Amino acid sequence: MTAAAGSGGRRPADPGPGDGDGDRTAIPVFLYHAVTDDPPSWIAEFTVGPKEFAAHLDAVVDSGRTPLTISALADHLAGRAPLPPRPVLLTFDDGFADLPGPTAEALAARSLPATAYLTTGALAPGGRSLLPPAPMMTLDRVAELERSGMEIGSHTVTHAQLDTLSDRRLTYELRASKDVLEDALGHAVRHLAYPHGYNSAKVRAMAARAGYETATAVRHALSSDRDERYRIARLIVRRSHTVADVRAWLAGGGARVAPYRDGPKTIAWRWYRRARAAVRGPSFAG
Repeated sequence: MTAAAGSGGRRPADPGPGDGDGDRTAIPVFLYHAVTDDPPSWIAEFTVGPKEFAAHLDAVVDSGRTPLTISALADHLAGRAPLPPRPVLLTFDDGFADLPGPTAEALAARSLPATAYLTTGALAPGGRSLLPPAPMMTLDRVAELERSGMEIGSHTVTHAQLDTLSDRRLTYELRASKDVLEDALGHAVRHLAYPHGYNSAKVRAMAARAGYETATAVRHALSSDRDERYRIARLIVRRSHTVADVRAWLAGGGARVAPYRDGPKTIAWRWYRRARAAVRGPSFAG
């Protein structure tokens, strides 16, 4: 599960379409979790129903934007390739049970690629995760997801608040999840999503050293062709968002455009969580 970094789970006001620099090409990167009419209460706010999800996907198709996986955006941000006209990205966090089934089918029916960031400790039998109970997919379906048109990325092992961890624990979260997914797929896994969007300069540097080429945050903002490779902004889709919201984001409005610096509240919240983690130990990022 993921919410706007630094918000503490509270929904920030959505800036208007005039925010952001005019010389940036706004790129909507949508963040979904479970697609279900009957979610567990702890994740319900961050889910959408199948009918709403289908309407969102139809809006993406009707927008005329070019759907990409995260690798194509990574290639552009690294200077290896240009972006196609008016890109859009669809991403899914955690690995809920609907993902390799009806959600993947809805995407495939519209020829829409996507990127799935998986919390490996929640998907393996007997695995350790901080995620509360919920119907989850299993690791043996990861290759199936890839065959359906989804690129696979890591969402760590336990879904902890990465910016509160020791170097040893942070290294474990970054590398062990990557290793598990690479074993399941038989090739390198190059992309990461920070649980709850929580990151810091140290987390970003260690993600790069662990072998990731990109990392996505949340920020509830539009990404851009000038975004930061290790802090790519995403738009978190909540149950309260409407198709009109989706269309506004697809039009390049309705939210701030990254990159931009963290505000004082985000920084203060990070230091508070670090102090709390020093006393209580690693916490669920959600």
